[in-house]
Order: sequence, then C-alpha cells, then structure tokens
Amino acid sequence: MRLIFFGTPDFAVSTLDALLADGQHVAAVVTAPDKPAGRGQTLVASPIKRAAEAHGLPVLQPTNLKDPAFQAELRAFGADLQVVVAFRMLPEAVWAMPPLGTLNVHASLLPQYRGAAPINWAIIRGEVETGVTTFRLQHAIDTGDILLRETVAITPDDDFGTLYEKLRVRGAALAVQTVRGLAAGTIQPQPQPTLAPDRLRPAPRLSKETGRLDFSKPAAELVNWVRGLSPTPTAFAALTDGRLLKIFRAEAVPHDGPEAPGALLLDPKASTLAFRTTDGALRVLDAQLEGKKRLPVAELVRGFRMRNEE
Repeated sequence: MRLIFFGTPDFAVSTLDALLADGQHVAAVVTAPDKPAGRGQTLVASPIKRAAEAHGLPVLQPTNLKDPAFQAELRAFGADLQVVVAFRMLPEAVWAMPPLGTLNVHASLLPQYRGAAPINWAIIRGEVETGVTTFRLQHAIDTGDILLRETVAITPDDDFGTLYEKLRVRGAALAVQTVRGLAAGTIQPQPQPTLAPDRLRPAPRLSKETGRLDFSKPAAELVNWVRGLSPTPTAFAALTDGRLLKIFRAEAVPHDGPEAPGALLLDPKASTLAFRTTDGALRVLDAQLEGKKRLPVAELVRGFRMRNEE
C-alpha cells in the first residue's frame, strides 16, 4: 500500500522507521513547519522531518491543514492509508481522503486517557498498566474504532521518561502490525467501549502549573505526580524565598511532626530534604534548585540556605 505519514516529535520517528524497515511504501511525510529555537531563534526542523530527509522521502510542512493547495498536493500522492503519530488534529477532508482512511497510534488503552498527555497522566493517577492503541480517526478526538491494542505494565520504578521509551517501541511495532492487517483485510475495527463520564480518565495537555505539587495530597500520590512529570516537564515546589525546586525523584516517608502541609523539612546532618504532607512527608531524592544544576539531594543539601538566610 501507499502510505502518507503524519508526525512531529521523536516518539513518531520509531514508527516511521519501523514502517520503512518493514518494506512499507511511505510516499510522503507531513510534519510541522520548522520552528525557531535557542537564543538565536534559528529555525529547527522537527525530528520527523530530519528522519524523513535521511530516508529521502518528500516532506510537506503545511501551516494550514485546510488549505486547498495542501490538500491537492496530498491527494496527488494517491495514498491508500494515512498513519498519524503525535500530530495535531486533522480536518475531515484530510483524514477521510484515502480509501482506507487514517489510523492513529495513541499511547494508552483507549477509551482511557484520551488527550495530549496520556503517558504522563497514567503515571500521575497511579496506574499499574497502560498500553498502545491503533484506531481509525473520526470527528471527536481519540474516539474512533479500535484496530489493535497492546497492554504495557507500569512498574514502580517507571517515570515518564522510561515509560515513554517503552510505548514508543511498542507503538511502532503495533503500527506495523496494523498496517499489515489492514492490507490483508484481517482486522475488524471495533467501536470503543462506552463508559460513563465519571469512569473516563482524560489526559489533557500539560501546563506549567500542572507541575506544582499540592502538599494537601497524600505523599504516595505526590510520588506518582513526580514520576509522571520526570524528567520533563518536571514537578516542582515553591520555597519560601520564592525560588522553585524541580523534583525528579521522591519517596513517601512517615512523619508526625506539627508542621503544616508544604513545610520544608531540612536536615543537613542527615543530608535530607522533604516536604510535609497530610499523611507524612515527601522526601526528595533528586532535584534542581532554580539557577543551579540537577543534583542528588545529598549534594544539594550541602550548604543549602534560603536566600533570606544568606
């Protein structure tokens, strides 16, 4: 079959590489326009553009997916199927264009964790398993008929970074399996299970404030919050001197002192730093103080002073 591939970040690169390694005919790649980055605001290509150019594939970078000129250019490739991994929402004129429609690779077990940040939210909410799903695009986001699904365990040691890598690899393999199955006519699309709204767990886009730790929550819940945002975009706590402390690893520990939730518990002799929670404390293991480099907390605590104490 002739395929058109849509994607932007490195998560999508594994799927493009896997399709090409499997001998699939990728006629063209669609990705985001180059974006300015760094102090010099130099235009930088997306990971998918760089991968496509390395394979010698035509690259389309539309600013407007509804532009008739872009749609005509896309149609001219005569694709049988389109594959989408981590790309923006497509208009119907685009996703309905090929005879076999458009399949999407999503990093969750749909219908759970529909949205932009499924990997982060699955860890934040303490799930012990997640997975990847291939499905056909339709009007509402992440709601189309399921093609294939694969479950992936979330271990206590997983954070966003490690789970991202697992799902990136599994998603690529599932995409290849799905394309093969659609070509052979062996996959029967199934509607997503209908769940009551209060049973659905969404995965909305992360903002900077998503990372702000709420110490009125139990310590174990905050550990998951840290895991789900590590190493990026990172959970953080505001210190009383106004600086932010980025937290990459933490653990829940007992504590029965009189401090209010959110109070800093600093013990230079033991080289520990923690925050009081409603049921104990969140001990920080790996962190970065604003304006400093990331350090194991034993090194960070050495010589630690609040600005108003300096």
